[in-house]
Amino acid sequence: MGGTNESRAVLADLHDVGFRYGDAAWVFRNISLRIHAGERICLTGGNGSGKSTLGRVIAGLVAPDEGDVTLMGQHVFNSSRGADPAAYRAARRSLGAVFQNPADQMVTTRVEDDVAFGPENLNVSREHIGERVTHALQQVRLLDQRQADPMRMSGGQQQRVAIAGMLAMHSRLLVLDEPTAMLDERSRAEVMDTLRHIQRRGTAVVLITHHEDELAGADHVWRLENGALHEVETAHETQTQPIPPHPGQSAQDGTRIAVPVPSSRSTPAAIELRNVSFRYPDAPDDVLRDFSLTVRNGECVALMGPNGSGKTTCARLICALQQPTSGRVEVAGIPVATPHGRHVKEASGAQLDRLHRTLGFVMQHAERQLFAPTVREDIAYGPHAQGRDTQETDRLVLHAAEQLHIEHLLDRNPMELSMGQQRLVAIAGVLACEPRILVMDEPTAGLDEAARERLLRIVRALREQGMTIVMVTHERHEAEIVADRIVEFAPRPQHERAQAPLDSWIGRLDPRCKMLGFLVLMFSAFALRSLAQLAASLVVVGAIIALSRVPLRHILRQMRGFLVLFAIIGALNIFVVHTGSTLVQWGAFIVTTGGVGTAVLYAVRFSLVMVLAAILLATTTPTAMTDAFGAILKPLRVFGVHTQDIALVFSLALRFLPTLTQEAHDILEAQICRGASFAHGSPFKRVRALCAIMIPVFTASLRHADTLSLALDARCYEDGIPRTQWRALRMRGRDWMFLAIVCIQIVVAMGVPSAVFGWGGA
Repeated sequence: MGGTNESRAVLADLHDVGFRYGDAAWVFRNISLRIHAGERICLTGGNGSGKSTLGRVIAGLVAPDEGDVTLMGQHVFNSSRGADPAAYRAARRSLGAVFQNPADQMVTTRVEDDVAFGPENLNVSREHIGERVTHALQQVRLLDQRQADPMRMSGGQQQRVAIAGMLAMHSRLLVLDEPTAMLDERSRAEVMDTLRHIQRRGTAVVLITHHEDELAGADHVWRLENGALHEVETAHETQTQPIPPHPGQSAQDGTRIAVPVPSSRSTPAAIELRNVSFRYPDAPDDVLRDFSLTVRNGECVALMGPNGSGKTTCARLICALQQPTSGRVEVAGIPVATPHGRHVKEASGAQLDRLHRTLGFVMQHAERQLFAPTVREDIAYGPHAQGRDTQETDRLVLHAAEQLHIEHLLDRNPMELSMGQQRLVAIAGVLACEPRILVMDEPTAGLDEAARERLLRIVRALREQGMTIVMVTHERHEAEIVADRIVEFAPRPQHERAQAPLDSWIGRLDPRCKMLGFLVLMFSAFALRSLAQLAASLVVVGAIIALSRVPLRHILRQMRGFLVLFAIIGALNIFVVHTGSTLVQWGAFIVTTGGVGTAVLYAVRFSLVMVLAAILLATTTPTAMTDAFGAILKPLRVFGVHTQDIALVFSLALRFLPTLTQEAHDILEAQICRGASFAHGSPFKRVRALCAIMIPVFTASLRHADTLSLALDARCYEDGIPRTQWRALRMRGRDWMFLAIVCIQIVVAMGVPSAVFGWGGA
């Protein structure tokens, strides 16, 4: 690449670098490379070859065990003195990294706040942070989505948000670890177009990839193999032997030729969806609407379409992991969901047991499907749950491992494997159950070319043996190779998946004022002791609901579980408190005015508290809560309290609790799909089954914590560093008005005598 001396500046220089985990064998050794400004480097290699680890060394996120490393002109490591923490910190100010799963890199729930996080850690002035955020979002073409929640965006948009976060830090070298592995064709094109755009502006790009088409235009293509790095001169040298053609494909040009599909009269349906609709809670529209699909016994059907179009939802409906809002689902003759008046009747526990012995499901995120301490035990989980004896289980485990060429990994911890290896282990665990119907969601994502070819051969062999297969994929050429037919899903409007936080009068309050005010209102609810006080408080809370613009159905949905608890507490008060006049007497049970009054009092008190908490969470982003929490704790700094770190932990807890909850749910579903029973059986059996998910959930928490620590390092966050708070906190007229309302509520709670209406206090 030509250019000025500045454009040819050396940004990363590695000499004889080696890395290993603990005392294990070397992942790689004697690696030497040099990266200049404005270059695009592609790093390829097999699953588990060490590409991600080398990428982290280049990004300054991990130190090697030997060799010499200079990053951004900083001599950060050599074998004699080891790592230089100060040099690493200085180098990371100009380095950026985007991980395989961009969601793990998000620290807030608003796009512009997430992009601003890095510049805040660099102590950039507030005015310049705003300029950097705007410029970075312009570069990745997301300026119109700056207020959106990144966790509700498509995968391609999330990758661009992560890239924008690095650009806002003025990163001169960007390392991306398989950023397009889970993306559809359009989203992949968006990310690659963004990378070309920022490269033209002088940013060096290191792209770790398995996709052949992403190597085009690279200045250098390096392949990491057997611990050594080799430069690939031309793209065609990275190709493996093509997969032999499917009977329905031409061997010469790959043109699709019609494959005879069994007719409905000759072959019964293995899977049937009829007029199915599905909508997620609080979603503005259906994911699937009046959708019908029939898959015949022995047929292989590929589901294709953009991210967010409903492919995964369809797969989950087939596996009875979700229930449609309307329509009929039947799998292997089992009525998974049947219309019942205005509702849908779910399958019984016994029917679900039969289904999960018949059907296997490979999830989209393979790491969430792994929960045993070793690969061998993880693959064996399903056969054991099905009641197979030890000898038969061992045979199935070995056969599945040999099919996928992972027998050398059987005694490894699955959490220590690469993303591609984890996917192969997850697939082996499903195949070991010997299902008659196989549903796979993006089975080849993150696999190297050899593993992808091997898996597609297995899929074809299973189909030829009569297995019914549904495969969700973004890779059209793979679908054309193995599938009898392709079902295309239409894209859904982007605004449905990337909504901005709700804007309202309550939402615009200063977060300090809002948090303190809401806490006072919640505590004041426990001082209510009369009907008049309850009525006044209901008026105040009703006004807050109206000013928050939070839909009442959303609040009720959040409180659903608590309402049952409040009803139980109320019933206990009715039968325990016997003050006042008797209303009903039935033997030893007496209902009095005092009991009813106390029941109403407690139920309304707790309900008011929960409503206020729901509104606070719905109208305040984790970033705003963190800023407010940090400001409230700020006076404690004089006592040596690390208020900034406490506030960050508070923010990350709010951000990642939903993620960990979803992870626990996914592990639960993975075990159910492989024969575990949680909904029925003896209480002891159900408790034991639930305990089986505790360790994998804890392991998942550690995995997220590890990824998060790398993300914080990449964004230059350090304990006790001076940081800029981008969003200035200042009190305005509406904030003082809100505090006045709070004061009125306190007067009402404390000043109205409970004896006015004769209702007993509690």
